Amino acid sequence: MFKNWLRILNRLILDISLMKKQLLLFILMLLPLLANAEAVEIDGIYYNLITKGKVAEVTFKTPVYYNDYSGEVIIPEKVTYEGVEYLVKFIGKNAFLFCKDLTSVIIPSTVTTIGESSFQECEALSSITIPNSVTTIGNRAFRDCTNLESVTLSNSITSIGEYAFYGCKSITAINLPDNMTSIGTGAFSFCTNLTSINIPNGIINIEDYLFNNCENLTNVSIPNSVTTIGYMAFNYCINLTSITIPNSVTSIGNQSFNGCSSLTSIIIPNSVKDIDYYAFQYCSSLTSITLGSGVKTIKTQAFANCPEITDVYCFATNVPVTNTTAFDGSYPEYVTLHVPEGSLESYKISEPWSNFGTFSGMKICAKPTINFANGKMFFACETEGVGFVPTITCTPKLSLNGNELEFGGTYTISVYAVRDGYYNSEEATITIEASKMGDLNGDGEVSIADITLLVNKILGK
Repeated sequence: MFKNWLRILNRLILDISLMKKQLLLFILMLLPLLANAEAVEIDGIYYNLITKGKVAEVTFKTPVYYNDYSGEVIIPEKVTYEGVEYLVKFIGKNAFLFCKDLTSVIIPSTVTTIGESSFQECEALSSITIPNSVTTIGNRAFRDCTNLESVTLSNSITSIGEYAFYGCKSITAINLPDNMTSIGTGAFSFCTNLTSINIPNGIINIEDYLFNNCENLTNVSIPNSVTTIGYMAFNYCINLTSITIPNSVTSIGNQSFNGCSSLTSIIIPNSVKDIDYYAFQYCSSLTSITLGSGVKTIKTQAFANCPEITDVYCFATNVPVTNTTAFDGSYPEYVTLHVPEGSLESYKISEPWSNFGTFSGMKICAKPTINFANGKMFFACETEGVGFVPTITCTPKLSLNGNELEFGGTYTISVYAVRDGYYNSEEATITIEASKMGDLNGDGEVSIADITLLVNKILGK
């Protein structure tokens, strides 16, 4: 019952935070009424006609709350008005807003933009296919389309606006195009039946509220391009059982995983510096926490009310600046704290770490060093008797200069050290620019010598 009240309060807080935006939206909705006076009706669909560009924008019936599109609407590629032909290029702001009886829309391949609130609150709309011509989906475009089950996005889409699919509670899965660079705040918030989603490699920030209250989300993959996880990004994703935070992430935001009650373990990578307020509060199934060596700050109640925690592994040699309430309600007196051997005494005298019941010193392999000279790569480590585990990736590069095509690439080699009885070291990384793809020795040719060199680099010979 207490958790239900918390969720109701959480929804109320979010709704209050959106009230200003909703008021602004209401005002902005009134402004086009005058500007829309020139909209024309052609075969039952209203358009704004841009005469000098010979293009048309699908728009709303004036005033917007008289919108009465219903059933299936087929938008043509072209329309003719007073003998002039116009290319239908845009679905404008508020075009189908409040059309509660609209069941389906066919969008032509001439449309490039789906505007703000264009299909908001089309409650009967069950599926939508976005053609490859579309590059942008505007703010609130499909907000509260509560029966929308199937969404097919074009591969050309680069951005999805704020709250674009907010409250689309019937969507179970959605595939985002690989070339996307921006997903707006709250875009999938309250998609309560969404079970899985991919985040494209071009996304840098997981924005605030992005998956807030996606109750059935069980699987999500965060790419290495992401650097920040925003405010309430995964708040109350109560069926999220596991998540991998990549080494690119540097900060975890306020309440980002609050109430994720099915998470059993979490690994914070070495790249993360700050864990914000209430980040993992009420993760009631969490038993194990791993904090990377880069963590410097842990704020108020970041891991509060996680009563099942048994082990915390903190690899930071310098004790993170930690709010005294960080583990409130998680019974740290019954938890084992594992920290680097050389830092054990510092943790024992620093709150709230001093409140842990059991302390354990960890032997950790030192971070390796990498040296590259004379076409060879060498690994070294201060910890004696270690082995090295390398990986290699290559990003190709192409450049056309007139009728000449130059090609090369960037090789990224990472390595970490291992030893029995020790924890693995941090990864060390080096990049090598090849002027020609595969040409590692710089002789201008790709040959068996390059392959041999590459193998030697990986093995450290």
